[in-house]
Amino acid sequence: MKRLSKPEGKYNLVLEEAPMPEPASGEVRIKAVRSLISRGSEMGARYTREHAVSHEIMGYSMAGTIDAVGEGVSHFALGDRVVALAPHAEYTVRSGMVAGPDDQSRVVALPDDVSWDRAPYYPLTAGSVTWVDVGESGAADTVVILGQGLVGSLMLQVMKANGAGHVVAVDALDNRCALAKELGADHVIHAGQQDPVAAVRRLTNGAGAHLVVYAVGGPAGPKAFEQGLDMLGVDGTMHLIGLYEDQALSLPSSKIQRRRILGGYYGASIGLASYRRAMSLLASGVVQAERMTTHRFPFTDADKAFDLLWNRPGEALGVLLDWEQ
Repeated sequence: MKRLSKPEGKYNLVLEEAPMPEPASGEVRIKAVRSLISRGSEMGARYTREHAVSHEIMGYSMAGTIDAVGEGVSHFALGDRVVALAPHAEYTVRSGMVAGPDDQSRVVALPDDVSWDRAPYYPLTAGSVTWVDVGESGAADTVVILGQGLVGSLMLQVMKANGAGHVVAVDALDNRCALAKELGADHVIHAGQQDPVAAVRRLTNGAGAHLVVYAVGGPAGPKAFEQGLDMLGVDGTMHLIGLYEDQALSLPSSKIQRRRILGGYYGASIGLASYRRAMSLLASGVVQAERMTTHRFPFTDADKAFDLLWNRPGEALGVLLDWEQ
């Protein structure tokens, strides 16, 4: 079988031949149909690094069918459609077990009304459902989402579906700003054309935002974080979700007093309620996965897909790899 690998060297992607994995007790094997490339974690922490990267962390969002079941797995059967936290590969083996009624394993059932093209968006959608709940924004609050990549766009859509207050989307790319407006942002700030801090302060009559969601990755991270603090109102919350490649973030005491900073899920996990909500949003089209998908590549052209995402971000957002060949 073929799987995506990242040997030593920046931007060095190869499709390597690997043995067919066999499921052990408690595991299932999945035959891939679609996988989604994450420009955030897969670029900054993998594609652009000089060192080799384990194939196991090349990708984390794959949809496919169960084609082998290990002993002890009773709730999956051959042919079941599923979504998995799994790498870009023709076949992958994952645990098919759960710890309790509210736990979700790394493999979840895919409802019949969620298409293959929508399915790979499930992990980030479920994450967005949980992140929105943790952020605790109310109907009268001003919420700013810094970054309109996959995570920022999904959080925008979940917030609007939840009836959140005035949602402001910020990005520096034309295509992402345009999409944010189409997807329901109450206000869009193009950071390449105006000062986003001054714009948020004007929108809030100087008070600042109740919640700032940091969904930025890469080298721009520290600057965006500083801007986020500057646009955050007293008693407001900064929710750190995006990656910034382990760069140092400035925390001036004068800017963080009477403000709360949350890291990621902050103790929350994706449980059964998040699973049901995320699948419902994808099935109904409230989360517009097809609108977010800008490109599809056969898995044999994975190198071209990564090159597009890294070098021409103004053209691409959601990029799917098709494993049906």
